[in-house]
Amino acid sequence: MTNSPTPVAFFDRTYDEAMVLIREAREYFAERQRQPASPSRAAVELVTSCESMRLTARLTQIIAWLLVQKAVHAGELSRDDATKPEHRLGGRSVCEIEGPWSELGLPQRLQTLLERSLSLYHRIGRLDDLAADMARAPAIPAARH
Repeated sequence: MTNSPTPVAFFDRTYDEAMVLIREAREYFAERQRQPASPSRAAVELVTSCESMRLTARLTQIIAWLLVQKAVHAGELSRDDATKPEHRLGGRSVCEIEGPWSELGLPQRLQTLLERSLSLYHRIGRLDDLAADMARAPAIPAARH
């Protein structure tokens, strides 16, 4: 565990970015609920609902992973524990899917949220993989002087 009392700035910025996305998604969903569904666009409404759930899943997985990292930096969780399967970035089979959103006729605002969340999810995925690789690497002995 680390003795650092403050989280790494990079994770703070990434956490803030994720929280902004969550707020924007919440605002989008609230506005969408106030709009009447169009029966003539039932297929688009169905895809919009599915992709909205994918957006929610991505953001949930991102925040969960970032909270684990904050716990590591606060000394509440060891780096080894953070790389256990239950603490790794989850939902990859669902969250990594990129759809042809513009071709499906999804609302532009939802497309933008999906693109931004996918980009952030991929970045977090690379960090998660890197952390797991580092945990599996053999320890380097300290140099003797």
